[in-house]
Amino acid sequence: MNFLSIQGTGAAWTFGLLLFCLAIVHLVKLAKIGLRSRKAPPPKEEKKPEEPVYYIVERKKKRTKPEYSEPRRISFK
Repeated sequence: MNFLSIQGTGAAWTFGLLLFCLAIVHLVKLAKIGLRSRKAPPPKEEKKPEEPVYYIVERKKKRTKPEYSEPRRISFK
């Protein structure tokens, strides 16, 4: 007895394959997370305070205003 048509059967198999692929992808991701959590994190080294570093910064120089000549009269013929 076939409850689904041929197209319905194909759609059901496609949906099943999609769910199977999603499950595999999530299982692989969870396995990677689990493997990473098993590794011990490297011990943190304590940083000793260093002397402050000072930088010499130049001030911005003011841009000089451009000087324009007197406007010329233009005649169109």
